Amino acid sequence: MDAEKQMGGCLCGAVRYTLTETSLSGGHCYCEACRRSGGSDHRSHATLPDGAISIQGALTYYERTADSGSKIRMGFCPRCGSPILSHNSSIPGMTFLSVSSLDDPEIFTPAMVVFTKREPFWAVRDKDLPSFEAMPPSEAMRKAV
Repeated sequence: MDAEKQMGGCLCGAVRYTLTETSLSGGHCYCEACRRSGGSDHRSHATLPDGAISIQGALTYYERTADSGSKIRMGFCPRCGSPILSHNSSIPGMTFLSVSSLDDPEIFTPAMVVFTKREPFWAVRDKDLPSFEAMPPSEAMRKAV
């Protein structure tokens, strides 16, 4: 693999992508949408500028209104349902990539935890990361990642 590019995709291989970012930061989210769409206690999202991802294959999108009132547009593989990415209307120009879709998830470094108010009591969380009960203001998101 080219040292300047990272790749990922869905479970069935119908969707693949290439990133121009070599290291990614972002956070863990415990909101209801992330828990349900990821099938776990949380989902990890890497943040990157919209232009840093090139997708091969079609995504199916689902849009919902978040607790904050922002519109969240989530992209999934239409065949296997793997979550690939999302966009938040409050943070234009940024793509939130599902870390579980990366071929090499080791390039991700978590920088924060959001929606801890929805965290299950049995979740194991890194208490050293900055944590927020809900979604922090977009300025804080951009600074932290």
